Amino acid sequence: MSMIAERGLEKLTMAGLGREVGMSSGHLLYYFHSKDELLLRTLEWSEGRLGAERARLLTADLGVRERLDAYVDLYVPDGHRDPHWTLWLEVWNRSQNADDTARDRQAAIEGAWHRDLVALLAEGVSRGAFRPVDPDRYATRLRALLDGFSIHVAIGLRGTDRRQVLAHVREFLDASLPAS
Repeated sequence: MSMIAERGLEKLTMAGLGREVGMSSGHLLYYFHSKDELLLRTLEWSEGRLGAERARLLTADLGVRERLDAYVDLYVPDGHRDPHWTLWLEVWNRSQNADDTARDRQAAIEGAWHRDLVALLAEGVSRGAFRPVDPDRYATRLRALLDGFSIHVAIGLRGTDRRQVLAHVREFLDASLPAS
């Protein structure tokens, strides 16, 4: 993951990766078949770790808004060249030419984030912590907002850092979700 984040997938060679992890490039190709498969498997591994952290945060003994803020905090990259987000950028870039199986695997990862957010929003609405919204539609829009801001942070767009993004998102949530 760190090699992809540092160099990008185009500059990553199987031979270089093999040297880094103590395996031959042939051995890596036996298990991964291609750099695209290596990328997707690395993303799935990274998402598994984030999914466990997300589950822990979403079941914490906190109010629903605090858990929503924790979700947002976990979603937004730490900064420029965040390794996890660099993987996502590489996967999205390669999605144009991906086969259906790879697209389904990517959709499964995206779907887990979406389902967790929908459940959190539905809980907030049912408890009266949030105004009545369609949780699925609101989650779709919020994730689009988060993706857009997160890409800016991950690529290091000047004038957009993590702190600013979190402030923008919290301001958006404060304006669009307060209970009536």
